[in-house]
Amino acid sequence: MIDSPAVGGRVPVRLLLPRRFQERPEQQWPVLYLLHGCCDTYVSWTRSTDIERLSAHLDALVVMPDGGQVGFYSDWLDGPGWETFHTGELPQLLASEYRANGRAAIAGVSMGGLGALGYAARHPGQYAVAASFSGIVHTRLSPDVTRGYLGLVQSYDANPLGLWGDPDKQPDVWKRHNPYDLAPQLGGTRLYISSGNGQPGPLDLEGAVTDQIETGIGKENTAFARRLRQLGIEAKLDLYGDGTHNWVYWQRSLHRAWPLITDALQS
Repeated sequence: MIDSPAVGGRVPVRLLLPRRFQERPEQQWPVLYLLHGCCDTYVSWTRSTDIERLSAHLDALVVMPDGGQVGFYSDWLDGPGWETFHTGELPQLLASEYRANGRAAIAGVSMGGLGALGYAARHPGQYAVAASFSGIVHTRLSPDVTRGYLGLVQSYDANPLGLWGDPDKQPDVWKRHNPYDLAPQLGGTRLYISSGNGQPGPLDLEGAVTDQIETGIGKENTAFARRLRQLGIEAKLDLYGDGTHNWVYWQRSLHRAWPLITDALQS
């Protein structure tokens, strides 16, 4: 539990230590940040993936911070400073208390994908890799999409205009937090981008129906991938087609992204 001045309260963070952390008291370690999605919490990665087993021999700290149910990995115009916590306060604590060496990778699902790409774009050089699994990557794709995100924030009894302001009156603030608009700033970061199209896929249970959330996310990611290509920015793209907004696909994406992540952390 971390007392965060930026957030204005205590924030839980789940931390997996390298297996040789105690044996090597002088060694410093790179960090892998894993960001959860909307309406979820910091426990989601250990609850819904095999990250403990997957990272058992990884010489890195695996850090899973809370980001608020609808925190959107941002310093709100009127509200908590999640970005300051994740990109400033938390790394400083990891360096002073857990010997983090300043090399980092970041990955996130859904809302966490927005966080991973947004943080990498707004803090160049801080993350060697940014990975987004079914990430929110284009909040300005259409007026309906924008209104949908405002409604999502409001559904959790938060002031939607407290996040990035009015999208019509403050478009620059929205652009500063939208991966699609931030794409030119991602050229120096290794990227992994994956999403489905919302149709039931090979990992869904029998009888699954079309997932409208992933359908919308798929359209955002298609536009984002096109934008990266237009800019000549290299990325590992895995727009895999059939698949829903579901942890079974994010677990698979985690494994597919793992070589890129670990290579960056260990190089």
